[in-house]
Amino acid sequence: MLRLTSCLLILLIVVGATAPEPGLRFTRQFVAAESYESVGVFDVDNDDTLDIVSGDFWYKGPGFWNRYLIGNEPRKDQYYDDFSTIPLDVNSDGRLDFLTGGWFDQTLRWVENPGKKNAVWPLHEIGKVGNVETTRAWDVDGDGIVDIVPNNPNHPLKYIKLVSSGVFKTVTVAPTQGHGLGFGDVNGDGRGDLIIPDGWLEAPVDRESGLWTLHKEFSLGTASVPIIVADVNGDKRNDLIVGQGHSYGLHWYEQTRDAAGQRGWTKHLIDDKNSQYHCLEWVDITGDGRPELLTGKRFRAHNGNDPGEKDPVGLYYFTWEASKKQFVKHDIAYGPAGVGKGTGIYFAVADLHKTGRKDIVVAGKDGLFVFFNEGSAKK
Repeated sequence: MLRLTSCLLILLIVVGATAPEPGLRFTRQFVAAESYESVGVFDVDNDDTLDIVSGDFWYKGPGFWNRYLIGNEPRKDQYYDDFSTIPLDVNSDGRLDFLTGGWFDQTLRWVENPGKKNAVWPLHEIGKVGNVETTRAWDVDGDGIVDIVPNNPNHPLKYIKLVSSGVFKTVTVAPTQGHGLGFGDVNGDGRGDLIIPDGWLEAPVDRESGLWTLHKEFSLGTASVPIIVADVNGDKRNDLIVGQGHSYGLHWYEQTRDAAGQRGWTKHLIDDKNSQYHCLEWVDITGDGRPELLTGKRFRAHNGNDPGEKDPVGLYYFTWEASKKQFVKHDIAYGPAGVGKGTGIYFAVADLHKTGRKDIVVAGKDGLFVFFNEGSAKK
């Protein structure tokens, strides 16, 4: 009987089910055994239903059983050179395309949605930007249109602005950057600043021609992409949430002020038991009107060469407990590879079936999965 009970428990974890502690329930759906590390969610065919886009394929919603070829992304050793999936209608034809970039060919590119299910998607080079760790979309200049910001370690920090149909402009912010990148208003002046591992760059009024001032106030290591900028503790000052992309550790840095108004940063531990916290999202996953931290371990980030590579794999959300002034961890999928689930390098959060709850779509070297949010386990 004990052996039967154990087997049933393992089966429940593998095929779907729930977090082990009270919290949200998730139903897990296998989509594909592909090893692309990026996935996006958008309406590919304009039928008012969200689809999944990952690597060389898109998967038609709402079931995601039917897939269609996008192209043939070349493999680079144990990677595909495809490290983001940012939806954007680049050529103003009413169909969403997507942007990605590669570490190996150092190229930022956009992939054109042809509007036909069985057509190959044309590939367009935006420019050589340096090794692309991954890429994010933020409205850097505050004009209401997202800009593209690649994380290019040891290359200049820049953002790429879509200025007209299919035409981009590159704006250089700083001469170099490291591993890790974030965006948000650090000093409360209403302008979004850029965060790199060794400080934050204060946005000038004129983002394109003004000087971005570097404040070397911290050292974040091989930081996550993104570095989250958010007011964690409700004191009206934005803090930082930082994972170690290629080592152990997940922390938040509390922004403080002394009597003279001097800014400081106090480092607080969130979790030191897991490694490769490469991708983080700050999103209301519980539906309580407050954001939670959604993250996990990137499976085989450096193909067996990172600390903790052989540890169990996990996908988690962390709730902020104001009374305890700390984050509380909740497992979504945890265990050895195949039971737990890694984050890949770029994942998506969206209400896939119009339930009012945000679901999670995660790619990676351990496959492509959807975690449907079934709401609170207490109900």
